[in-house]
Amino acid sequence: MNQEDKQKAIHRLNRIEGQIKGLKKMIDEDTYCVDVIHQTSSVRSALRGLEDMLLEQHLSSCVVNQMKSGKEKKAVEEIIKVYKLKRK
Repeated sequence: MNQEDKQKAIHRLNRIEGQIKGLKKMIDEDTYCVDVIHQTSSVRSALRGLEDMLLEQHLSSCVVNQMKSGKEKKAVEEIIKVYKLKRK
């Protein structure tokens, strides 16, 4: 992963960490359930965004490099594995 992508991932993780801390505080303060559910939805969305970014980076670099070096079978297996994970 290049430095710019790594920084973007760290930035997203820091935001997600803040959201999680906010959730803990909401629970501790007996915040209205629907408000907590809205926040959990935001966390899931942020995690999906991080996953998408990581997947895009992986496909555009790691998989391409595997294919260029003659490891097509491994690359295809990884793509299928990640595809199945994303469908869950």
